[in-house]
Amino acid sequence: MQLGPTLDFMRLVWELDHELHARSKQMETAVGVSGMQRLVVRLVGRSPGVSAGELAGLLHVHPSTLTGVLARLEERGYLHRTRDPQDGRRARLQLTEQGKSLNRSRAGTVEAAVSDAIEAMPPEDIAAAGRVLRAIAQGLRDGAAADTPPRSRAGARD
Repeated sequence: MQLGPTLDFMRLVWELDHELHARSKQMETAVGVSGMQRLVVRLVGRSPGVSAGELAGLLHVHPSTLTGVLARLEERGYLHRTRDPQDGRRARLQLTEQGKSLNRSRAGTVEAAVSDAIEAMPPEDIAAAGRVLRAIAQGLRDGAAADTPPRSRAGARD
């Protein structure tokens, strides 16, 4: 079936999304954390003291989305929050010893699969893929408000 470049690329993005979710579920069973939870651990490990708001911005997620992830990681003993001495309303995130152990690279993680794929590709391909993905993300952000049809007409655009 001939899809054309846009539909074929979208199909690949959906395939990637599906595989990320599938590996994340496998990882949760094998390692004990989901792909997003491990990514949060890795980022806190690289930036000890990062705030939840800064982390949400870095991950491009709404802070309320991150709240549940942080709560689960804290409940499982991977990270803890300390009050920011400059702003008592803000918490700073730190890894516990258990979190530091999880922060080390592990086989079977989403990160390991992505790393293997990236290492097999020429750097210029990785850079080009990054530019394309950033452009698509920006286009989606820019067009979200302008292109959102009224609810009654949403089906007419399909």
